[in-house]
This record gives sequence, structure tokens and C-alpha cells, in this order.
Amino acid sequence: MKNLGCILLLLVVLISCQQEKKEPVVTVPETIEEIKEPPVVKEFGYNLNNFMVVRDTVRPGDSFGAILDSHGISRAKVFEISNKIKDTFNVARITAGKAYAVLKSKDTTEKAQVFVYQNGLIDYTVVDFRDSIVARKSAKPVKIVERIASGTIESNLSQTFDEMDLSFLVAYKMADIYAWTIDFTRLQAGDQFKVIYTEKYINDTIPAGIGEIKASYFEHRSKPIYAFQFEDDTINRTSDYFDQEANNLRRAFLRAPVQFSRISSRYNLKRRIKYYGNKIRPHRGTDFAAPIGTPILATADGTVTKSERRGGNGKYVKIRHNSTYETQYLHMSRRAVKVGEYVRQGEVIGFIGMTGNTSGPHVCYRFWKNGKEVDPFKQDLPASKPLKDSLRPAFYKHIEPLKTKLDSIIFKPKQEIL
Repeated sequence: MKNLGCILLLLVVLISCQQEKKEPVVTVPETIEEIKEPPVVKEFGYNLNNFMVVRDTVRPGDSFGAILDSHGISRAKVFEISNKIKDTFNVARITAGKAYAVLKSKDTTEKAQVFVYQNGLIDYTVVDFRDSIVARKSAKPVKIVERIASGTIESNLSQTFDEMDLSFLVAYKMADIYAWTIDFTRLQAGDQFKVIYTEKYINDTIPAGIGEIKASYFEHRSKPIYAFQFEDDTINRTSDYFDQEANNLRRAFLRAPVQFSRISSRYNLKRRIKYYGNKIRPHRGTDFAAPIGTPILATADGTVTKSERRGGNGKYVKIRHNSTYETQYLHMSRRAVKVGEYVRQGEVIGFIGMTGNTSGPHVCYRFWKNGKEVDPFKQDLPASKPLKDSLRPAFYKHIEPLKTKLDSIIFKPKQEIL
């Protein structure tokens, strides 16, 4: 019995070993998790992965010094930075509402190293004070996309653009181009337009405003008027607008210092005012009524000779255009230029207000010829410089495809932007 028990035990052991041999051995390979580097984020000329980035907006009452102080920069260092970069960036002019970024070290000190002020959607200023103090102005890459649109006026240009969901800036630019050939305050129902213009985009998707109008066509009172942008000054790289026969569409002076406004009071040396007992009080200006804050434009190129506030004039700007002509713009809410600045035709020099003696928001536009105030609408004002004969062959070649494209656009009451 003892031998039999040993034999049975041996059989059990052998069977168990046989089963163990039949079971496959599975080896699980050791997995090594791949560490992926974060994607490189570049902006303002820096790899932002190397910094701790703090983004914020300038608040009312903020100053350059206060912002840097809140990020650990001493007053002495702020003074040094401000003095070093003053020729590139005036730190006193940072504006509430503008975005900025502070790039800080990623170590435990979190030391501020770079300040970026966004002047606008595209332009920005970098102040780098890591080693030496350096400031530079730059701009984000911009993609230019060409657009076309057409429409028929039913009431006025602004309402037509609004109904078509078109940028009102295009309407402003068109009004500027045709300022001397079309009175946009007297458009007729049925007037039509076509326009080829450009739009700007940041990172291909973020709208950054309207670029230039390359060409347009406006049919006013059944009279067609083409306008083509062309560089007529190759030295200064400036351009103007000409019709299909190379005639300059501009004049030396704009008709009005405010776009889409109405004349509320004309130049009148025999004007009687009821408030003053119907006594004659000469009005030596032309009043253009518009909402407070509406931009006031320089009607011609020139140098600012006065920018101040005085008596009944309120806040005003005066511009000398040449030895013959001067213009003055009264009752501003805010002035945008200083004495000595050279301004171009159409540049914003201030904003509509009610400062001085005025009963409503408007700009009183005064016009001098040879030192005497005159009615600008009764002057035979000079035309802008004509296109040089030497540039005409290049001009005709330039406008040929643009005219073909304009002519192929079909008028529609409402047309989507292409």
C-alpha cells in the first residue's frame, strides 16, 4: 500500500508538470511612453514656450510704470527703460483699452523680461529689457484678400452698405475717392456702384480691417465714373485715383471736412439771428452738422499752425496749405494734431463737438484765400496734379484688367462679398 501511494503521488506530479509545459508563456514588452515637446508658439518675434505669458488690457488710470511695477520692476528700472526707449515708444501715450503682454521668466523668480504693447490689431511695440534695453516697432503678418461687391442705392450709401452687410469703411473710402465728382448727400435711388477692394486678415482668419480700393465704378444720375488707384509718385510711393482717361478725380481741397454730414448753416455775411434780435451777424464759415465724435478731416495737405482752445471758437485747428490758402475747423470735442505737424488731405485732425459758442454738434469750417475769409463753394479751387505723360502707358496697362473685371460684375440689389 505504501508503494502504491508513492506511485500515485509520482503520477500526479508528472501530470501537473505536463500541464505546466502546455501553457504558453506570454511576455509583455515594456512600453516606454514617448514625451512629446509642446508645439512651438511664436508671436511678437519670440518663442512663447520659453516664457510665462501674462496678457491684459490697459485700464483707465494705468501707466507704463504702474503696469511694470505690478510685475516686479522697480521704479528706478522703469525710469531707465522709459528714458532709453523714448525715441521709439512714448510710454506716456499708452491708451486705455489697448492690449498688452508681459513675458516673464519661467523660473521661480518669474521676472518680467519683455513688455509688448499692441498699438492696434496689426501694429505692436516690443520693449525688451532682459540684458540691454531695446525697443522696436513691428507688425503681425497680414494676409490680403481681394473682394468685389456691387449694389443699387435705394436711399443712401450707408444704408445700402448696411443692408448688404458690407463694411461701412468701404463706403467712407468711396466717398473720399469721389469727393469732388459726386455729392454723396444727394444720391438718387437707382444710382449704382461696383467696387474691387481688399481686406486684411491676421493668421488667415482674424479680420483686421479694410485695405485699399483698387478700382470702382459709380453710376450717378446715369453718368458712369470709373476710379482706378495708381502710384503717381514713384519716389514717395504715393498713389491717387484717376478715371479711365487718366484724369485725376481729386481736387486740391475736399468739398467738406466731414463725410456723410449735412450743411446746417452756410457762409453768409448778411445772416440775421433771432437770438440776437434779428441783428445782422456775419457768418464767415460753413457749418457741417454731425454726431459728437465724428472724425473731422483736413480738406487739403498742409501744416498745422494752430491747435488750441479759445473763446467762442472752442477747441479748433488751423492749417496753412500754401501761400494762398488756409482752413480752420472749430468747436471740436478733441483735437488730434499739434502745431507744426504736416497733415495729408483726408487725415483725421479732430472730432465733432460742442465747445465754444454753439447750440449743437457741428464743425464750423472756415476758408481763407490770401488772408481773407471766403466761401469755399464759390472759389475756383485748383485741381490736383495731373498724371505725368511718362506714366500714362503704364497706367493704361495697369487699369486694363481692372476695368475688364469691373465691367463683368453684374448689378444686384444685394450681393454677397466674394
